[in-house]
Amino acid sequence: MFYRENGQYKTTYRADQQIFPIAQDRWAILLLIAAAFLVVPMLGSDYMFRAIFIPFLIMSLAALGVNILVGYCGQISLGSGAFMAVGAYAAFNFFVRVPGMPLLAALVLGGLCSSAFGILFGLPSLRVKGLYLAVATLAAQFFSDWMFLRIKWFTNDAPSGSVSVSGLQVLGLPIESPISKYILCLSILVVVALLAKNLVRGAVGREWMAIRDMDVAAAVIGIRPMYAKLSAFAVSSFIVGVAGALWGFVYLGAWEPAAFSVDMSFKMLFMVIIGGMGSIMGSFFGAGFIVLLPIFLNQFLPVLGSLFGVEISTAGISHAELIIFGALIVWFLIVEPHGLAKLWSLSKQKLRLWPFPH
Repeated sequence: MFYRENGQYKTTYRADQQIFPIAQDRWAILLLIAAAFLVVPMLGSDYMFRAIFIPFLIMSLAALGVNILVGYCGQISLGSGAFMAVGAYAAFNFFVRVPGMPLLAALVLGGLCSSAFGILFGLPSLRVKGLYLAVATLAAQFFSDWMFLRIKWFTNDAPSGSVSVSGLQVLGLPIESPISKYILCLSILVVVALLAKNLVRGAVGREWMAIRDMDVAAAVIGIRPMYAKLSAFAVSSFIVGVAGALWGFVYLGAWEPAAFSVDMSFKMLFMVIIGGMGSIMGSFFGAGFIVLLPIFLNQFLPVLGSLFGVEISTAGISHAELIIFGALIVWFLIVEPHGLAKLWSLSKQKLRLWPFPH
């Protein structure tokens, strides 16, 4: 009754092709963004910014990039952690070696380097697909681990192999407090998400989805598989690279190659599967689930164990986290392959009819 488009007439093509055709959706998104920029900084604590909000925003950005490649173009990738590492180390070198390099320019240049790295390891997608492509992208992960561990130039000749950044500024404003870091990550995420949403709705996005559904049929109707696949790798790697740079610069502050291990690649793939492949909204759902589940388990499992007189260690909680992740992935693949985004879409469709049955 309250969520309907009755009376919302479309009189122009522009109105008919809006990202959110229903007015209630547009207002809800605007209110959500306004609350994220205005209300959350006033009410959030330092712990919530450091442990929940900032990781959620950066992981959402990374999941957005992976979803473009895996969900929209159908190219399985297990090298997302490597793309994050390339973005982080490239941005670090630009930031440290170039005098007066602005932070935003370093992030963009890091994303471009990650994009070139993604195109290089996306070349096998022109000949192989499925499990073979997953193994080929996994090679990028092992290569990046070796490169950043053995070639000291990337770490600015640091003897420990660890790098760190300080004195971050954007337009003369220091990025030191948790609130300023949160605003920076949120601003970048909003801009990238809007661009990605428009991109997948356009001609390039339709080419990606045609390749995903059946690449042979797409080639028959005139779509160039090489251009479509490599453009998906380029755009995905750019977004993941920017997320990796933010993860190192804003969240960690100091990091080493182990921060972008293969576990990070699997975690991002899990976010896409649980949130929903081929859905921008699913990237946010998956990131929220991955960020909040460990915090929930750390608080809930010890209380549950105390009810039964069992003491659960920290190692037991981490093992339970992996078990639950695996079980949920299997459950989503069997019951709802399109993830949480599909459940959200179905609930919205039912709300449009409520309280009537049909």
